[in-house]
Amino acid sequence: MNTVNTSSTIETNDNKGFDSKNPPSQQLVDQCVHCGFCLSTCPSYRIIGKEMDSPRGRIYLMDAINKGEATLDDTTASHFDSCLGCLACVSTCPSGVQYDQLITATRPQVERNQPRNLWEKFLRSIIFNLFPYPNRLSIFLPLLWLYQVSGLQTLVRKIGFLKWFPRIASMESILPRVDLKAIGKKYPYTIPSQGKKRYKVGMILGCVQRLFFDSVNEATVRVLTANGCEVVIPPNQGCCSALPAHQGQETQAQSLARQMIDSFADSDVDYIIINAAGCGHTLKEYHHILADDPQYSTKAKDFVAKVRDVQEFLAEVGLTTDLSAVTQKETAIVYQDACHLLHGQQISVQPRQILKQIPNVQLKEPLDAALCCGSAGVYNMLQPEVANELGELKVRNLLNTGAEIIASPNPGCALQITKHLRLQGKDIKIMHPMELLDYAIRGEKIIM
Repeated sequence: MNTVNTSSTIETNDNKGFDSKNPPSQQLVDQCVHCGFCLSTCPSYRIIGKEMDSPRGRIYLMDAINKGEATLDDTTASHFDSCLGCLACVSTCPSGVQYDQLITATRPQVERNQPRNLWEKFLRSIIFNLFPYPNRLSIFLPLLWLYQVSGLQTLVRKIGFLKWFPRIASMESILPRVDLKAIGKKYPYTIPSQGKKRYKVGMILGCVQRLFFDSVNEATVRVLTANGCEVVIPPNQGCCSALPAHQGQETQAQSLARQMIDSFADSDVDYIIINAAGCGHTLKEYHHILADDPQYSTKAKDFVAKVRDVQEFLAEVGLTTDLSAVTQKETAIVYQDACHLLHGQQISVQPRQILKQIPNVQLKEPLDAALCCGSAGVYNMLQPEVANELGELKVRNLLNTGAEIIASPNPGCALQITKHLRLQGKDIKIMHPMELLDYAIRGEKIIM
């Protein structure tokens, strides 16, 4: 695998500021007029209530550190860490401040220049050395399966043993049901279209998605092939790099991005399809992630030009199959906007257009639909207190619609919402829009 070593060019700021490698752009910082429109839409500010835990406050800190008026230390780093990266502020800002680029530049600075304590290092080491690697993660699936079916999970939750370890408890609380059939599952390289071929598309399986939500991948393949797509699934594809990219693990993110680009290099596909919101946003950022790589910068731009969220793609090319009702009677469904679709990719209308085409569907809209659910990649593991408040609020708003099914386009959101439904004693189906569309195409009914 080709790598780029840039560490020798980094000059560390002796005054505990940002180093010389891509610090937050002062030009972008200066675009902020400090109007405060972002405050009401920022989830961390709404929960924590401190100016420095808002986009405006963090931009103040970036500016001060750039100018040597503040240092990068435990306190300032904690305010950058409290950001969910939901990008609601980007959607709201009347001045067009590119906060996404600012926080993306800041997080690697924090990781390089602000030491973590031993517990923090240990936890992050587990997350970044396990979750982005499906083959490694799958080794633990039998143990997790045994933990669930043996009744140990029920006992652990009942006695509340993990309350003394809040971050471990947060990980355990979002653990989905383990299906051992996902271990080592291999898809054919090429899956032919049903009927006349309209497009040749590549499909990304994801990390968490392929192990814990493989039914979503299966449904996505069936939906694509039913609508005239030949589907190509390279077996050597890995993680999209979303998890490390969102947390400032720059070198790892770049390595995974190169691997993903290489896996599709000879596929000759028209589009590259992804069915997970967070992954899709990162895939569309490869030209930024690899901007300083002379061997991959052009490849990254070409790759990004082909990436489409599956709902974006289907709304663009149109459905060619007939759809049947998925329930016996009219059913209320609420669509949950995932932040990296809504704010990161500006995709909101398309999923609703698709769901409305399914007979018997009454689409509901929740209050505060643009507010983050608190998942935000691994945020609910690293910042469980804030994440729990957001999850509780999100689920309450979804339940208040009276919907019988929640349509969620992102695995992390689905896990977070499932957790808080359980905590509120509610049993409501959560399905990916592709699963709903798959039922409608096959003419099957959902068991309510």
